[in-house]
Parts: sequence; structure tokens; C-alpha cells
Amino acid sequence: MQEMILCKLGEVVLKGLNRRSFEDKLISNLRRRVSKCGNYRVYSKQSTVYVEPAGDDCDLNAAFDACRQVFGVVSVSRALPCGKDVRAIIETAKTYLSGELSTAKSFKVESKRADKTFPLTSIQLSQQVGGALHQAFPNLAVDVHEPELTVFLEIRDDAAFVHGPAFAGAGGLPLGMGGSAVTLLSGGIDSPVSSWMMAKRGVALEAVHFFSPPYTSEAAKEKVLRLAKELTPWCGRMRVQIVPFTEIQEEIRRKAPEDFFTLIMRRFMMRIAQLCAEELGAKAIVTGECLGQVASQTMEALRCTEDVVSLPVLRPLIGMDKEEIVRLSRKIGTFDTSILPYEDCCTVFTPRHPKTKPHLDEVRAVEAALDAGALCAKAMAGREFVRIKL
Repeated sequence: MQEMILCKLGEVVLKGLNRRSFEDKLISNLRRRVSKCGNYRVYSKQSTVYVEPAGDDCDLNAAFDACRQVFGVVSVSRALPCGKDVRAIIETAKTYLSGELSTAKSFKVESKRADKTFPLTSIQLSQQVGGALHQAFPNLAVDVHEPELTVFLEIRDDAAFVHGPAFAGAGGLPLGMGGSAVTLLSGGIDSPVSSWMMAKRGVALEAVHFFSPPYTSEAAKEKVLRLAKELTPWCGRMRVQIVPFTEIQEEIRRKAPEDFFTLIMRRFMMRIAQLCAEELGAKAIVTGECLGQVASQTMEALRCTEDVVSLPVLRPLIGMDKEEIVRLSRKIGTFDTSILPYEDCCTVFTPRHPKTKPHLDEVRAVEAALDAGALCAKAMAGREFVRIKL
């Protein structure tokens, strides 16, 4: 028997009559991810997805890393199957985990007996295997409370499995089970994190980026495409719609009071995001807004910006502080790119004293000087579409 990967399900196991559809989606997502690492057989049994090499070209290290980034998987283990008898389990543990057993100072054995026809209880199996390992590796002391190494045994229908500690998976729900949404992707820290958080809830994403040449450079656009690339291991294949925004911003500067610049700009972004979403059949708009972080993110300002759309606006970062957002940004691998010093259209024509508590009627009256429909239609017509693959 050969080494394989065990992926344990998270929230999926709590589903009712529709659980099978969640599992099928998860298996499909796993198959797609590990297909780049070789030929694997991916199947589900007893709340576990098995990723089993089916050829000689398999890179198990790469497949293991890929499985850890698939939403819906709560933990991932590399395991070696063996026959369902105590001698085979002991010998497998001694050889498969010999390196860890030789260097650890303390250990314990934990057993899970999913196959209830197995003649020993979980405690009896742990005792027998633990005793044999203690004898074979005299450097080990038994510590059932805080062991340096835990040896895991799983007795399942097809075989027994031996493995060391599991590694955390991505958690959440399988991508695609939460519907689809348009996410506003800037070059900052927040929007990649908000995109990741919604993908974790099973939402498939299409990114929209607002580009304002000559005020923002090609390097700034490439930075955003790089961020999208860094999100794809988590979010899957993604398309980025790059929307020309210069004319809208210049028109706002000509016809609106300075303190309203950012508010009106955000309203145009939301209008265009909804047009993109309706075109795709997406059901929501995702933003990286965080309450009180900047002037355009007060309660009053948020009310004004979402006034122009009818779709739900999802703000997964709304109650987080910057340290939490930065920590997540580092975890998902976007932080270093986010802090590169390139321009962002949100910083173009930034007012010296922006409105923090705007009144909706006042904002609507100011905006009436602009032909919103024509400006949005022209921006939509000038879009560039970039497909981002793994």
C-alpha cells in the first residue's frame, strides 16, 4: 500500500439533506487542484476525502499543500494504509513514523475505530500499539496529556491508517456552494483579504478593478493582477475586469465640491460593480470596507455609497481592526504585494477635508450635476478582461 492524503471535512458534515451536493463540490474542487500535481484518485467515505496517488508521476508534497488551500477541508494528513490487524498496524507505525519516533521525547497513541467490527476498542488498540512502540523506541516516554508526538490510528472500512499530527486546512465551505459575487479589488491590504473571506464561505468571485491612467500607472495595474494571482490558490480561477475610471474622476472633480469627491467616486464604483454583477448573474458585491477606518467608511458614508445599488453589499472586514486584517493578509500571502508603493485610484483627487457624516439628500443633489448613466456606460464599454489561472 502507498502513502495517501486524508482530508477531513469541516462544516460540510453539519449539512442535512443537501450534504451530498457539498461533498460532491468539494471533491470536484480537490480533483481540479491536485490534477496539477499528478494523477490522483479522489473519493469520499465516512466524512473523509481520500486523495490517493494513481500513477508514478505524483508529487505528494505539492498535492498536500494544494489540499490545505481548498475551502471545505478542515484538516489534512499524510497517512499510510495497512491491513486491519494489530501486527500490521504496529509494523506500519514503526517504519512510517520512524523518524518522528526516534527524535521525540514523549508520545501517545490515539485511535479512532470507524469500523465497529474491528475486535479491539479504541483504548485497547492504543494500549497495544503504544506498548509496542515504547518498547521499540526506548527514547520515548508516555505522556497522554502533553506529548511531543501523537501517533494517530484510524480503523476504517477499507484499511487501517497510520499518521502523525494533522495540519490545518482552509476550513469554510466548498467554493461555488455560496453562489457568486463581484469583488472590488484595489491594490491595498483590505480588498484581497475580504475576497478571501467570502471565498471561504463558498462564494465564487469575479474581480473588478478601477484604473485611472495617467494618475495610476501600468505598474499599479500589474500589482492588482499579481494580487489576483496570489488569491487563485484559495479562490480558484478568476477573471479581473479592469474598468477605465479616469473620465469619471475628472468629471467629479469638475462638477462636485471637493469634500464630496470620495463619496461620489465610491457611488460610481458601486453602480459599475452592480452592472458587472448583473451581467454575470452574480448575487452580491464584496468590498474591503471596515467601519471607521477612513472617512468614506463611517456609517453615514456607507449608507450613501450603497444607496445606488439594489444588490447586497457584503463587507466581511466591517468589524475588524487593522492588525487582524494584516495578520490574515500575511497568512494568505498577499501582504508583501499589497504594500508595494504604487498608486491607487482611490487616492486620486483625495479631498483635504472629506465629508464624514454626509446626508443622503445632500449627496444626491450634488451628484445630480453628473450624467451617471452615460459615464457608467462608457466605462463599461472600455473594460479590459484578464483571466487569472493557477
